[in-house]
Parts: sequence; structure tokens; C-alpha cells
Amino acid sequence: MTAARVRAAFADAGVTGRLHAVDLDHPEHEVAVGADEPVVLASVFKVPLLVALHHDGRDLTERVTLDRDRSSGPTGIGGMLDPVTASLRDLAHLAITVSDNAAADALVDLVGFDRLNGTLRDLGLTRTHVVHRARDSMRTIAEDAVPDELPDALADPVVLSRLRALDPDRTNRGTPRELTALLRHVWRHDRCAPIRRAMALQVWPHRLASGFPFDDVRVAGKTGTLPTVRNEVGVVEYPDGGRYAVAVFTRSASTAFTLPAADAVIGTAARLAVEHLRACDPPRRTR
Repeated sequence: MTAARVRAAFADAGVTGRLHAVDLDHPEHEVAVGADEPVVLASVFKVPLLVALHHDGRDLTERVTLDRDRSSGPTGIGGMLDPVTASLRDLAHLAITVSDNAAADALVDLVGFDRLNGTLRDLGLTRTHVVHRARDSMRTIAEDAVPDELPDALADPVVLSRLRALDPDRTNRGTPRELTALLRHVWRHDRCAPIRRAMALQVWPHRLASGFPFDDVRVAGKTGTLPTVRNEVGVVEYPDGGRYAVAVFTRSASTAFTLPAADAVIGTAARLAVEHLRACDPPRRTR
């Protein structure tokens, strides 16, 4: 019944959606809607990146300088004009809290794709792969849109159909179920505490957090956005100790960049799933 309600919410919002939600403390309780289908990660790839970084054993106070030829982007260091020197842990913080592409790509260059994907394999995540930096995704979009002109070309469904960045077989990919498994790992291990903190400080409340407008409910998440793609993965924590990992991935029928209903349905779908999980829970005590 809950899965049907989630599907109906996606349809009403004009999106195709995939969802997996699981009780972190009672993993036998789950809600799945296309949970094993491959999805485009977009900036959600920054979560597995940070997991690999925190498993790497590096001194995260090490400082690096990002020169003017760094990856661009609208937020953080990616939007700045001058060279910036920062510690690895501050780059990781920016990569999550404001989805800073320059910070994330500098960390990819440091960790490397082999080690990043090797960490995922070690965690049993065989269908989650990171093959592009943020700047690589933007480059493929520009290449695949030719001869049309960006950004107007991104409103053309024909152009979108040939973008590698929107094809899970040719870009950073995973499944909703594997992303909640990754979140379970992050929430269970002390070494991942900085990732939990950064996700709780993410600046955008218009997707996952919009489904839980309560002062005593904590939402920690990471969004991902590309043309027609709106995603978020995160953990919802209640004052009675209930903790629920949720991964929602959507594709909109409309090519419009501003679609409030498509953003909001991520929170709606997550709320429906979490309400079901809470109904399955044994009584809890407030921690």
C-alpha cells in the first residue's frame, strides 16, 4: 500500500521516481519502489567520495591549494575567482554542505577512482560506481549537446536523450538500495562522523527535509541535480531514537529547471515511507 502511495505521489508531481527507505536499527523494515534499478547519482556521488576519503587514512588537516584552473560551479570555491588554500576536511565539508564542485573534484583527484570504487566494493556495493568528476560530467554535457547551444539545448528532449550524464550506464551511478546501505555504514562508524555532521548542515531544505517540518526531527542529506534529475539521499532522525535512511531519485517529464512540485515530492515520498517504517517499529524510548 505504501509503495502504491509513493508511486502515486511521483506521478502527481510529473516525475518517474525510485525510492528505498530502511530503518537503520531494524533493517528488516523497508519500503522499496524501483529500489534496485540503476539511477544517475549527479552530486550524490560526493557521499561515496567522502566515505572513500575517510577510509583512506590520510591526515585530513593536510592543506592543498586550488588554483584558478580548478573545476567551476555556482557555489563554494567553484564560484570564487582567486586561488584558495584549504584543508582536506574543509574541502570535504564544502563538497557536502554547498555541493562545491571544485572541492569535490580536488578530492577525487587526490583519492583516485580506483581507490574510491575499491572502497565501494569492499563495502559490498557492487552496482555503485563513480567514473566522472563533476567537471567531467559538465564536459560530456557540452560535447553531447553539440551542435546545439547551451544552455537552451537543455530544454530540448532530443538533446537530453543523448547526454551521457543522464544515462546510468555511462556516468556516476548506483541504486537506491545501495545508497541506503552506504548511509547505514556512515551512521554506524565513528570515522564517518564528519560526513554525518556535514550532511546535517547541508544548506538546501527544499527536498528531503521539506517532508519533515518539525523542530525536533533532524534531517541530514545530500542532493543531486542535473537536467530533469532531482535526487536526495539522507537520514531522518526522530527524538524517540528512530533513524531512517532514505534515497530518492527522480526524473521529470518537463525539462524546466524550476519545478517546485518535483522538488517537494522527494520530501513527500520520504515522509510516506518513514511513516510506514515508524508504524512497523517496536515502542522506543527517547534517547
